[in-house]
Amino acid sequence: MEAVDLARWQFGITTVYHFFFVPITIGLTWLVAFMQTKWSLTGDEGWLRLTKLFGKLFLINFAAGVVTGIVQEFQFGMNWSEYSRFVGDIFGAPLALEALIAFFMESTFIGLWIFGWDKLPKRLHLATSYLVAIGSTISSIFILAANAWMQHPVGAVFENGRAELDDFLALLTNPFFLTMLPHTLAAAFIVSGGLLLGVAGYWWAKSQPAAHRAEVEVGVEGKPLASDGALWQAAAKLGAGVVVIACVVGIGSGHLTGQVSAVHQPAKLAAMEGLTSADDSDKFSLVAWFNKDANGEVTKTFEVALPIKGLVPWLAYGDTTATVQGANDIRADFVANGYRTWDGTQWGAGTKLQSGYAAELDTSIDPIPTVAVSYYAFRVMVGLGMLGLIIAVALWFRTRRAESPRPTKIWQALMVFVPLWPLLANIAGWLLAEVGRQPWIVYGVLSTESAVSPHVSALEIGLTLTLYTLVYAVVAVVVVGAFLAQIRKGLPEAGLKPPADAADRPLRFAY
Repeated sequence: MEAVDLARWQFGITTVYHFFFVPITIGLTWLVAFMQTKWSLTGDEGWLRLTKLFGKLFLINFAAGVVTGIVQEFQFGMNWSEYSRFVGDIFGAPLALEALIAFFMESTFIGLWIFGWDKLPKRLHLATSYLVAIGSTISSIFILAANAWMQHPVGAVFENGRAELDDFLALLTNPFFLTMLPHTLAAAFIVSGGLLLGVAGYWWAKSQPAAHRAEVEVGVEGKPLASDGALWQAAAKLGAGVVVIACVVGIGSGHLTGQVSAVHQPAKLAAMEGLTSADDSDKFSLVAWFNKDANGEVTKTFEVALPIKGLVPWLAYGDTTATVQGANDIRADFVANGYRTWDGTQWGAGTKLQSGYAAELDTSIDPIPTVAVSYYAFRVMVGLGMLGLIIAVALWFRTRRAESPRPTKIWQALMVFVPLWPLLANIAGWLLAEVGRQPWIVYGVLSTESAVSPHVSALEIGLTLTLYTLVYAVVAVVVVGAFLAQIRKGLPEAGLKPPADAADRPLRFAY
């Protein structure tokens, strides 16, 4: 394999690892803050116990996210130096703001939240939890603004052989950013809500009345689990409600993101819908196999589709009569005219950067991304999203019943599935966004192949890829083990006051 292929694999693998933790962190901070608010306002120590349990899960996840995220920034300089040189003036602003404002804020107040129990006033300590949540959300804003610029490079011009920023506000009004932000935040709440639902639902069934069990089970403290059933039910109801609302927001914002892609990234739309020509838009494809010949022409060797005329144009442009270009149509136009956008009726110019770079653009490259990956990533994401919404609605209605569920193997398997499916849907969505952007690392401007570091060999990248994968595997085992260990313990005690001999004990990282 060439260096560029290994560099892409390395960035893809490390990003997938990192992205397992990011959405949990973003969503769980707000859920923990909400639980602590319930305790602060009602004095119900049950919500405090939930806050402590899921707060520990958040801290484990946060630590793993920091460790895995550091490598992302190193790769920009190590494997993608030409990319860094080209976009440094653009990326420097949002990434610097993310570090100086968001991460600094998040890491500062997370320390106060950890060590502030019994030391800060209750309301002030509660405020630190919200500041952590706000910090994590601001972090996502700046990171998404940078990624959205790669998808649609606005607010920049081509000067001195690189992209230079001329309008910072354009980064925050980028149509991709405006749709990706609610979509990504919704995905984060689906994951975190699913985690809450899965854990609470599992223990809710285990905590059912003794009449439904052969014997009364006890927790770590020897306390009958039946006494915690109502609390677990309330937590499961909260988790199910969050997933339902977030799924609706995610589906709506995802549809808008698809429409933005249809205009500014017509090749991605053609790939994700499996369109080889404009005639393909007369039906909605469900399953297909694709082939690309030596000339880049895309053909279908098999397809199962529904003859719903007008559905694909409506999904893409909100107009059942619009024309949707296929992959081969787009490729032919690119060879003849270079990069252009398509609004369903005609071709148009791109951004200032794309127009300014037109003379430098290599029109010999294939502008169509890997069709099969984009096609099935889209279907996995949408399919899991719809299935998850149906399950979440059913479970929300189940939590409204007084009688607790039986801890059958089917129920336990469902509680394991609930937190996992959003992670798989997130990864599928990320693959669609990033693979669908190919062959460009900056859409319509800088190709991925030309962005790799020129003096880093395939052997060097392959070695670091192997080492990173092994290290990340160890991190994954440790994090999953720590997660499961905390979940198996169930609800912790609510007491906040230190023991009588606390002054004689060494300081340790715990709360």
